[in-house]
Amino acid sequence: MDNALRLQYLEAMGIDVWVPRAAPAPGRDEQLLIDNAAPETAALAPADHEPAHPGPDNWESLQAEVAACRKCALCETRTQTVFGTGNKQADWMVIGEAPGQSEDLQGQPFVGKAGQLLTEMLRALGLARDDVFIANILKCRPPGNRDPKPDEIDACHAYLQRQRALVQPRIILAVGRIAAQALLKTEAPLAKLRGKVHTLDETPVVVVYHPAYLLRSLPDKRKAWMDLQLAMKTYTEG
Repeated sequence: MDNALRLQYLEAMGIDVWVPRAAPAPGRDEQLLIDNAAPETAALAPADHEPAHPGPDNWESLQAEVAACRKCALCETRTQTVFGTGNKQADWMVIGEAPGQSEDLQGQPFVGKAGQLLTEMLRALGLARDDVFIANILKCRPPGNRDPKPDEIDACHAYLQRQRALVQPRIILAVGRIAAQALLKTEAPLAKLRGKVHTLDETPVVVVYHPAYLLRSLPDKRKAWMDLQLAMKTYTEG
C-alpha cells in the first residue's frame, strides 16, 4: 500500500499525523508450512468442567455445532448464530464481544458503522478484512445489545477455543473491554489492559478500543492508533 492510500485510511480513523511503521513480517516459516500440511489441529484443551471434544477438529463440524447450539437462553432470541469470518489460517485474529442487531441479521461479525471503522483500523495497518479472522466471544446476540452474562460467555467458551486452535494466530486483537476481560480472565478496566502486551496460551494479545466506542469518543482515536502500532510492533518482532 502506498503512503497516500495509507494516509487516507488514517484520516478516516481521525488520525492527523501518520507514524511510519516497520514493514510487515515475512510469511510463516517453513516449519509452520510443514505443520499446516498435517491433519487439522486438535482443539485446545477445554476447561475442566467441559467435556473433551472427541477426535480431530475441523471448520465444517464446528460451524455446524455453533449453528445448532442451544447451550444457553440466547438461542431463543437470536435470528441466527454469528460464527466468524475471514482467513482461517490468518496470522491475526480479531475477537470482539458479541453480535449486535446488524450482525444478528446478516450472520457476519462487525458490520454496520462499527464494522466499517474496524475495517479502516485494519487497513491503516496494511491489512484487509480477508487477511484476518474475525470472531466474537458470543456467537448469539444478547437482547437489546446488553452485556453478555457470565453463563453465556461460558457456554461459548469452547467454541472460541476451538476456533483459536484451528486458526493458530500469531497475534490476537481483543476488541473492547468485555472481550479483553473474558479472554484474559480479569476484571481490570480497559484503561489498565490497553497499552501492553498480554499472552493467551503463549499467543500475544493486544487490547484495543471497540470501534463502537471510538465512534462516540473521537479524542481516543489517537490512543487507538497507538494500540494498533503496538500490535504491529509485537507482530513484526515476534
